[in-house]
Amino acid sequence: MLELEYNNDEYADTMTMAMNMANRTVNGVPVEAILKPIEMNEELVQRIAHRKVKVPEIAIVEPDPQWLDHFETFRSRILAAFEPPKNEDDPQEGADNASRVTILSVNHVGSTSVPNLPAKAVIDIDLVLSSNTLSSETFYVPRLEAAGFQFLLREPEWHGHRFLVASEPMSCNLHVFGPQCAEVERHRIFRDWLQQHDDDRELYARTKRDAAAISREKGEPVMGYTVRKDEVIRRIMTRAFTELGYLSG
Repeated sequence: MLELEYNNDEYADTMTMAMNMANRTVNGVPVEAILKPIEMNEELVQRIAHRKVKVPEIAIVEPDPQWLDHFETFRSRILAAFEPPKNEDDPQEGADNASRVTILSVNHVGSTSVPNLPAKAVIDIDLVLSSNTLSSETFYVPRLEAAGFQFLLREPEWHGHRFLVASEPMSCNLHVFGPQCAEVERHRIFRDWLQQHDDDRELYARTKRDAAAISREKGEPVMGYTVRKDEVIRRIMTRAFTELGYLSG
């Protein structure tokens, strides 16, 4: 997934390039929030459970057309899990419906969403809900668990992120966010840019392969692999933001 960070000097330089963005939004998200990522703090991550299935090896494989089919399988499961109760006259189901959390979008993101891009064989999905807060978890978590996802992490300070995983028909990372989330917009922008720009797609593929090889050699967890891609991701995102008019050239 996209982890885009700036140090203080880089952020200051980036924000001085912004062009009259104070009141501009994209899908309800302020452009300024899209340009300024929230830094993740691992100390604030709340672990809910440990994986039942071993985390996939850090290996970059050739693109597989079936990845799109597998995304649709996961998407169908998620949508089915949130279907309204069949018997609206049942008092219990009526109470359940009164506190219903609704799906705003189910987005295929990450490298497997980009045709012709080598990737780790893991489907990444951004699930955007009308509410993903602690009080809403009693509604959506059991439904997602019944659909085959395991709830692993809660990150309230990082866009309220909830992280779940599944393993059939292939490995899947499910990222649950609330409405108007800047991180969701960044994921979409990065995906769309790579789909449309062969040169940056090829650059990112080389970067991923090199980062994965080093991480395997050092026996690192996935975070080391992710950090090694940060600089290239930052450069690609800067090009995307500039073309979109969020930054001046």
